[in-house]
Amino acid sequence: MNRRMTAWVSAMVFLTCAAAQAETVAITGARIHTMGPAGTIEGGTLLLDDGKVSAVGKDVTIPAGARRIEATGKVVTPGLLDSLTTLGLVEVGAVEGSNDTTATEDRFTAALDVVDGINPRSILFPITRIEGVTRAVVVPRPGPGLLAGRGALIHLRTEGSGWLIKSSLAMVAVLGEAGAQRVGGSRAAALLELREAFQDAVDYGANRAAFDRGDRRPYALSRLDLEALQPVVQGETPLLVAVDRASDIEAALRLARDFRLKLIVAGGGEAWMVAPALAAAGVPVLLDPLANLPASFETLGATLESAARLHQAGVTVAFMTNDAHSVRNLRQAAGNAVTYGMPWDAALAAMTTVPARIWGIADRYGTLEPGKDADVVVWDGDPLELTTWPEHVFIRGTEVPQDTRQLRLRDRYKNFTPGEVPPAYRHGPTPPGATP
Repeated sequence: MNRRMTAWVSAMVFLTCAAAQAETVAITGARIHTMGPAGTIEGGTLLLDDGKVSAVGKDVTIPAGARRIEATGKVVTPGLLDSLTTLGLVEVGAVEGSNDTTATEDRFTAALDVVDGINPRSILFPITRIEGVTRAVVVPRPGPGLLAGRGALIHLRTEGSGWLIKSSLAMVAVLGEAGAQRVGGSRAAALLELREAFQDAVDYGANRAAFDRGDRRPYALSRLDLEALQPVVQGETPLLVAVDRASDIEAALRLARDFRLKLIVAGGGEAWMVAPALAAAGVPVLLDPLANLPASFETLGATLESAARLHQAGVTVAFMTNDAHSVRNLRQAAGNAVTYGMPWDAALAAMTTVPARIWGIADRYGTLEPGKDADVVVWDGDPLELTTWPEHVFIRGTEVPQDTRQLRLRDRYKNFTPGEVPPAYRHGPTPPGATP
């Protein structure tokens, strides 16, 4: 690398670090949904300082030199969180080399850590965050076995380091029809295999020394898998089970009760049918409110009213897209849930405060209160309406640019005159000495 290029790289690193330093920002005159004890503040001011919310209310003193954003007539909310995605694991689903969602070999299952496969430079991050989604849970998809591995919680300002909020967030498993297919076609066999895995994990945890001496019976899983399952069987790390049919959810509840697991249901196409049992067990459901068509016999009871029915029954509901390319549609799904009976405040909470509690970050995120991370979105209208756009998005107090590859391509061609050569497209800054 020549000196000129080295100097350019150093300058870019410096600028990136400088840009990551959060400024002092005052958002004034807005309707602020704090999602906390202060409720909704009309014509309020939100003050962001050093990456945190420093003040919120009607009469907030704005320090000299603060950047002001006039937001009269606008709506302010916490940044949104999608509770189940494959962001950063896939770029083009049909291109094998860019798809790290699934491990197709079963040498390691529970031990797989999704963090090692996340690409923080994926172009899907800018596309997603300019739509108001500032955090996401990233999980692997199940491979040949019932256990897929461990998920992670990230924020979407991924240009530098520090985007990982929480690793080993949950252990991902699959039951129901997909689980049965992995063990020869029987749901009962899938439950038995998963029970064996947890029994082995409990035994291994109590007899590590004997295992190391070779004085223990063979286990169904590898040592690394058994190690990864220890926090699950100890009730510290949740078991996230992808399951839809009501009877399969009931089976998962029995499994969780027998092993004292912290269970989270993902999918839940028929979860509303067993809502009282879920509410009594305190088991959250990660739901896509748009999933209402019976894709198979295990989702015959799916309905657009699922979110409303679960909420009414007292079940903890958080929203998910279970995707990478359409995470930006999360708030559209929430709007549909409101259309079909879910209270507006509950739908917004299902993308903010509720996932904050589920994933153990409620002390830092989910409400606009002093001391919380400044994940903030300024909307030009109701955030659950399709025509609304986020005018400003802050992640930990730093505003992310309203810039994506798609927008650059749009600008390149929107005023294109036939016969002219369009300007060259570049995803990033032009190095010194290079042709623009």
